[in-house]
Amino acid sequence: MPPRTGGPRPRRDALPTPGWSTPARGAGLLGSVGQGNYAAAKAGIIGLTLVASAEMARYGVRVNAIAPAARTRMTERTFAATMAAPDGDAFDAMAPENVSPLVVWLGSAASAGVTGRVFETEAGRITVMEGWRPGPTADKGARWTPAEAGETALKLLADAEPPRPVYGT
Repeated sequence: MPPRTGGPRPRRDALPTPGWSTPARGAGLLGSVGQGNYAAAKAGIIGLTLVASAEMARYGVRVNAIAPAARTRMTERTFAATMAAPDGDAFDAMAPENVSPLVVWLGSAASAGVTGRVFETEAGRITVMEGWRPGPTADKGARWTPAEAGETALKLLADAEPPRPVYGT
């Protein structure tokens, strides 16, 4: 790195807050039939995003993930009917530029304090994904027998929200 020359350094509080966004994809959020390896890779990006957000916070770096749904070379053939551009002046729900405003905002100082979040964006919709959260819990305070564990798990599952459908089902 060349030596610094000339002028005063800008005040630290005057510098933009650094941030980065990672590409997650819906397959990493909810899975995708026929794409187990792709879904696992995208889920790994979400895990990396959460850990990097925690690790980089001390440096003032924000880290978020975006799971965009938009037309790409990969999707325009695979999902041709869904990804087709509309005729005329109708809103093009799958246009990649629909994702851009969220990306720009996340990279700006206006999103200061937003970190460790996963956003899904499609057409004119932005969703904050809430990820894994503890659901119903039972604590015996001692080791379970397999029969007790099974009976308890079934009771907890009866009280839990059902899983979201996997993409493609």
